[in-house]
Amino acid sequence: MKSFLRFLSILSLGVFTACSSSSENPDAKNSRKKNQKGEYVYRQHDEHLFNVPPPEKKHLDPYPWEKELVGKYPKITKEFFRCKGSQLNPPRIVSQNGETVRFYDCGGAEKHSLPLRNSKEFIYPILIDLMNYIQTRTAKRLVITCGHRCPDHNTYADPSTEAQQSKHMIGAEVSFYVQGLEDRPELLVKYIQDYYKEKHKGDKEYEEFQRYSKRDVNVATPPWYNKEVFVKLFTKKEGRNFDNRHPYSYISIQVRFDAELNEKVIYSWEKANRNYLRW
Repeated sequence: MKSFLRFLSILSLGVFTACSSSSENPDAKNSRKKNQKGEYVYRQHDEHLFNVPPPEKKHLDPYPWEKELVGKYPKITKEFFRCKGSQLNPPRIVSQNGETVRFYDCGGAEKHSLPLRNSKEFIYPILIDLMNYIQTRTAKRLVITCGHRCPDHNTYADPSTEAQQSKHMIGAEVSFYVQGLEDRPELLVKYIQDYYKEKHKGDKEYEEFQRYSKRDVNVATPPWYNKEVFVKLFTKKEGRNFDNRHPYSYISIQVRFDAELNEKVIYSWEKANRNYLRW
């Protein structure tokens, strides 16, 4: 311990001596100040050693989902059709046949995929094409209220018997409205018809729409249909379910014919319940 204290005293003495010896002599310092000389440095306002380019305004790089736009809105892809279920939704209590039944919602897109075709997520392309066409024609945002529904969310959203074979479960149906045109759903039907007049000109099976006259539908307005799609118009008091709780009129499009496989599109339990991934 004594050796350590002796070492510290020697070290502090050496540091103090070094600091003292490094200080400048006051006379030398005053002499240096008296002998200092200086001159003004003049510079013109435009004098420079190299040219500096003028600043340019830089626009923000677009986000990935902004790179493909339809008008000023993001292009609609199959991602817009993902199931809107959520485990945060409370149990839904419904009275059926005199008994109280509880329905629980699914986990939504975080828990399962879209329907599959050839091991890839799949929504019928005609639905995506029509959504983008309408958004282009209207120059307004199209809102998909219901795209794909898994069986659990389908029952939770609409437990009615008629909805249990909904084509929402196989990616062949979509419900939507357009912001700013909520009170003009007939205009959206016209745009759907215009799409087929442009894309299938001369093909009457696609170009010409007929009206569905049977009374086995849940809308007052007779639906429109051609070979490929079936179009229903829901007024403000029709078609209300968990996914369509908004107060607007809306349009529903079902796919009737698969042009790629050249076959009718029909709901089946197998397609609805065993044709998507869970995780």
